[in-house]
Amino acid sequence: MADPRVKQLRIKTGVVKRLFKEKISYEKEAVSQRNRIDKFKGEGKDEHVIRKEEEVLQECLMIIPDSQRRLAKAYEELKEFLKAEEDLKETEEYTNAMAVIEEAKVQLP
Repeated sequence: MADPRVKQLRIKTGVVKRLFKEKISYEKEAVSQRNRIDKFKGEGKDEHVIRKEEEVLQECLMIIPDSQRRLAKAYEELKEFLKAEEDLKETEEYTNAMAVIEEAKVQLP
């Protein structure tokens, strides 16, 4: 039977990977929304439309810190799990987890 620790490692790695992608996605969306607002202002669009677009941007900007916090928490949990389960170093899952840790580290403060 497979080691349950390997399954846990796979799950924790997947969570960090998903949250990493989610945070990047929200950041890209915020930049895109800013560009869209600037374009609308340049075109002289209706003030109501611009205000609604700015509300969408504000919502997006509010989500980014939450994504950051959740990523940091999942990152720390995975890091602690890897420290505790160093005997799994020879597994592919451990190697994948270390790669995800390095990739996600860039997005942390």
